[in-house]
Amino acid sequence: MNFNWDTQTGINLALCIAIVAIGFVAWRRNRSGVILLVAVAFGLFGISHLASLFSVTGDLSTPLIFIRITGYLLVTLAVLLEAYGKKSVVS
Repeated sequence: MNFNWDTQTGINLALCIAIVAIGFVAWRRNRSGVILLVAVAFGLFGISHLASLFSVTGDLSTPLIFIRITGYLLVTLAVLLEAYGKKSVVS
């Protein structure tokens, strides 16, 4: 497991961390399930970026595909919930 710095992946990881942190703070303030789903999804995307930085994507390619798919499904669910007005999924 070698650390291989890539600027684009590093920036993506930093932005994922920021979105997760802001998302959890926002969720604690208003308990919106939509915000929580987005924060968790970006946490999953961050795991994917971290795996890329540590050059383990080849070993974990199948699990990383499922992690990314789960992240995209969570964002899709959050958008659908927002569109149809159900904001208190998790309380």
